[in-house]
Amino acid sequence: MMRALLFGLIFILPPFVKPWVLRRVCGARVGRHVSIGWFASIAAREIELGDYAAVRAATLIRLDGAFRLGRQSEISNFCLIYGASDLEIGDQCYIGPQCLLNCDEPVRMGYYSALGPRSTVFTHGSFLPFTQGYWVKLAGVNIGSYVWCAAGVFLHPGVEIGDECFVNSRSVVTQSIPPGSVVEGNPARIVQPMDAVRRKMSPRRVDAALQQVLRDFARITLEREMGIREIERAPNRLAFTWNGQRYVVAIVPSTTAAAEALPQAAPGEIIVYLANLPEHRPPPDLLWLDATNLRARATNDPVHEALRIFMQRYYGMRFTL
Repeated sequence: MMRALLFGLIFILPPFVKPWVLRRVCGARVGRHVSIGWFASIAAREIELGDYAAVRAATLIRLDGAFRLGRQSEISNFCLIYGASDLEIGDQCYIGPQCLLNCDEPVRMGYYSALGPRSTVFTHGSFLPFTQGYWVKLAGVNIGSYVWCAAGVFLHPGVEIGDECFVNSRSVVTQSIPPGSVVEGNPARIVQPMDAVRRKMSPRRVDAALQQVLRDFARITLEREMGIREIERAPNRLAFTWNGQRYVVAIVPSTTAAAEALPQAAPGEIIVYLANLPEHRPPPDLLWLDATNLRARATNDPVHEALRIFMQRYYGMRFTL
């Protein structure tokens, strides 16, 4: 009864209060900069939310077991998660909007894995009477690391997905998948190994990839979303003014000899560095995103954050803060 009351209370509280209530009233382990959206609620026997973890608006999580959401992992809007057992989600994971997770048996996700929008995970399959000869299955689901299940995937009870797998949209996974596989269909079948579709990336290729990222950032975020019309473009550089502040977004390519060769800001100018320096780490006092190790400085600067979120959303680059 008390858990149901707390679940309802957290549901109606404003977002900035929810982490405090979970920590103080429910005994949850809540990290730094955790966010829980409007009309979202969490109830579980044990709750652990890592640094920068997020549960978005209108998502309901009610478990009789333990719930762990790893560092910088996100559960998007309108998800329903329930069951008698545990849900453990590793660091840098993502669950898309309108997903349904039945956790009557344990469900686990590794590091840097994702379920696309409207995906479904079931650990309990029955409705017709077992005593009349119909089947029942109770079994957990394990999703490895670097696994991407695209939109509308259905995972059956007892399924295990190995590391570095891609499950194509609308696939119905009824059997376990070995590591390094690309699967699709109903029922899902292996169509090719991941190595056949994953490119080999040299430092020079990463430099070229970052130039494409910068072009799309200018077109989608700066022009469409932020309404900036005057943008100075160069192969490794964008320059523009936002809210009266002059900004430069500069790629630091792998050919840069040393960190001392970083471009310097002019008076009144802010530089956001997008660095591809395999042998160096950008100085901590600058605004930087490290494309080599997928690390970034935690900051409130709006352009730095816009670039980080753009790269996460469109290019799958989730930077560790």
